[in-house]
Amino acid sequence: MRVVFMGTPDFAVPSLETLYTMGHEVVGVFTQPDRPKGRGNKMVMPPVKEVAMKHGTPVFQPERIKKQGIDDLKALAPDLCVTAAFGQILSQEILDIPRLGTMNVHASLLPKHRGAAPIAWGIVMGDQAFGITTMMTDKGMDTGDMLLKKEILRGEMETCGELTQRLAVLGAELLRETLVKLKSGTLKRIPQNEAEASYEPMLKKEMGEVDWARPAKEIVCKILGFNPWPGARTKDMKWLKARVIEGASGAPGTILEANQKQGFVIAAGDTAVEITQLQAPGSKAMEAKAYLAGHPMKAGENIHDIL
Repeated sequence: MRVVFMGTPDFAVPSLETLYTMGHEVVGVFTQPDRPKGRGNKMVMPPVKEVAMKHGTPVFQPERIKKQGIDDLKALAPDLCVTAAFGQILSQEILDIPRLGTMNVHASLLPKHRGAAPIAWGIVMGDQAFGITTMMTDKGMDTGDMLLKKEILRGEMETCGELTQRLAVLGAELLRETLVKLKSGTLKRIPQNEAEASYEPMLKKEMGEVDWARPAKEIVCKILGFNPWPGARTKDMKWLKARVIEGASGAPGTILEANQKQGFVIAAGDTAVEITQLQAPGSKAMEAKAYLAGHPMKAGENIHDIL
């Protein structure tokens, strides 16, 4: 089968590799343009591009595929397009090109958590069950018919970045099963129930500021869900991992403990939050207790006053 793959970040890599290992003819890969990254603003290619080049597959990087990629896609004459975290919206004109349509590997249990950041928002909202849905893409935002689903549970302190890695592997496994059923003619399309649907917006940097007056569980979910991006923070200090501490209280934002034995505990709107991992401005991520060894803080101080 002639397949065109569309994807960009690490999450999409296992799905692309699956197409190669299954023996499909990957005739082209569409991904986002190279972007500057890091302090030196060095141009970095998307992970999907690296894999495609390794396999000698033609790579296309239009800024907007619905304006600049249509002719290239038509010339490839794909039987099927497969997408996974591509990062661009596909027009109906593009969707009409592949003979069998466009199949998407979506990182949520649809119809819940439509949108570009389903894993992050699921953690922020306190979900325990996560998963992958393979679906047929239509012109809506993740509204197409569902194909197959697989579910996993999130670990207690698992971050968005960590969970994304597990779901990427799960997505590739489910894509394989979906394509096998497609070939055998046993694949069924299941319309989504709009009454159960939810949609969350794209993540933005300004969403990361922590409001210590909120409940401790809500703050912890935000810290874990926004790791690695956009990062939950107070001023320029990023909070990377945390857990709820029951039975502790104080004015929101007050440091209750700050030492290598008891840890780094900050009062929230109800109980308290223990910060277990953080990243100071200009530094690497480190355990909170290790940070306190070189940056002592005093119980009773407000976190906003000392950062």
